[in-house]
Amino acid sequence: MQEATLCHPIVDGELLFIRKQRGLGAGKLVGPGGKVEAGETPIEAARREVREEVRVDPTGVEKAGEFAFHFRDGEPDDDSMYVHVFAADGVDGEPQATPEAVPEWHAADDLPYEEMWIDDRIWLPHLLEGEPFTGTFVLSADGESLLYYEMRLDP
Repeated sequence: MQEATLCHPIVDGELLFIRKQRGLGAGKLVGPGGKVEAGETPIEAARREVREEVRVDPTGVEKAGEFAFHFRDGEPDDDSMYVHVFAADGVDGEPQATPEAVPEWHAADDLPYEEMWIDDRIWLPHLLEGEPFTGTFVLSADGESLLYYEMRLDP
């Protein structure tokens, strides 16, 4: 299973998202992130991905949770990922658009969940509350329906 990361900087009650411009999830609001490369730790990958996607350095990066993410269409599951989720307490610099992503800030108490992956409405509130979590999410092949999930909050 491919390892990947998400990193949500949270500054003054707002979360930094990106509007994906290409690849898996194009058009959706997601946290900056991507695949863990050979020789990288997940936290190193999270920091690198934020820099690459929106040209800022996240500060105060801490692990918030992790989950397995699968798509189901009756075919072998090539799109499965194990996602390490991080929160950051700030950014150095001003987020900039890149060919991969357009940065957007959204108030934590009024998130546009309808523009995100369907599973975000389940795990993202736990990130905001500082509650460590683990989970498994199985989505339909088109990613629009949640077929199955389980979540566990860690003490």
